[in-house]
Amino acid sequence: MDTMEQRRNAIVDFVNEKGNITFAQLEKQFSSVSPMTLRTDLKSLDEAKKIVRIHGGAKSVEVVLGTDDYISRRSVRNVTEKENIVEKAKLLIKPNTSVFLDSGSTTTELAKIWPDQPNFIFTTSLTCVMELSKLKHPTVVLFGGELNRYSLSVCGIQAVESAKMVNFDMAFLGVTSYAEDGGFSCEVLMESYLKRAVLQQSAEKIILMDSSKIDKKSTFHICQLGEASMVISDKNVSRDFQIECEKAGVHLL
Repeated sequence: MDTMEQRRNAIVDFVNEKGNITFAQLEKQFSSVSPMTLRTDLKSLDEAKKIVRIHGGAKSVEVVLGTDDYISRRSVRNVTEKENIVEKAKLLIKPNTSVFLDSGSTTTELAKIWPDQPNFIFTTSLTCVMELSKLKHPTVVLFGGELNRYSLSVCGIQAVESAKMVNFDMAFLGVTSYAEDGGFSCEVLMESYLKRAVLQQSAEKIILMDSSKIDKKSTFHICQLGEASMVISDKNVSRDFQIECEKAGVHLL
């Protein structure tokens, strides 16, 4: 970097691109800059409200408690990885089954390629509903609740209680983060309640998660790795995570 201002602007761009980062990722991206200088940069940028400092890293100012980031921003991140994930997920969809399809950019990509076949599809995602409305044969049910303008989904006690009334053959769940000691997590409290309710009601519990979300923590716990039936990720998933799945008895696809 030529100047401190240019370096700090580059740090903001990096944080905004990723949504949230660990300090280790920052050190790798700016390998010519000392850790002490990077910590000073984060402190200054946090005080200027250009990023949000968290324990062990930083978040975009838009990835704050209760938002989980704008879906329009998430939809353009890790596009190749998400395409790989949803192609794998599509192969698991059986006709004449009941499925919960979570909100999020990855599940929206799955909705775009959903087979036009008889299914009961339950969701809280407005973007998934828009994609599924193009199909003739599935029956699509949108759970009720309060609108989240960031994720273009609905959630609340109505959605949680509705989920408890359905037996799902399969659930495709999105998450914000995964850490070995904390399991899967997200940034919206009511979303965590909903996801836990769906997990309890589902025969097959499938987590859709690209590798950039591994070794990170969000605020609200969803479940431990061993509570999932399967994790679908991309080819960049670490060997450490593969070993964690093997130990937990969770199929990694």
